[in-house]
Amino acid sequence: MNREFINIEILAELHLYSTENGGKEHGVGTGYRPNHVIEYLPNSNDIDTFYIGQIDFEKDRINPGETEVVKVTFIRHQKLEEILTKGRIWWIHNGPRKVGEAKVLEIIIP
Repeated sequence: MNREFINIEILAELHLYSTENGGKEHGVGTGYRPNHVIEYLPNSNDIDTFYIGQIDFEKDRINPGETEVVKVTFIRHQKLEEILTKGRIWWIHNGPRKVGEAKVLEIIIP
C-alpha cells in the first residue's frame, strides 16, 4: 500500500476560544475544516505553514468556550507527519483569526 495517500488520523482535545477571547461567534458542527497552524515564524505571529484537517465528533455542536475530544483527519504531508506527535499543541484558525487550540491525545493512523 502506498503510504503517500493514507490520511493521518488523530484524537485530540479541542478547545474553542470564547467570543471574549477572539473566538467564533457560533459553534462548529462535525465535519468542520479550519486551517490548522502548527508552527508560527520565529519571533512573530506570522504563520509558517497551515494544514487543512477535518474535525469530527459525536455531539451536535461544539460552542465557543467548550472543550471536547475530537477526531481530526489530515491529508498526509511529510512535514506534518514529522511534527505531529502526542502532546503537541496547535492552533485552529478561521482565515487569519485564531479561534481555538488543540492537543494531540493519540495518533490513530500514523
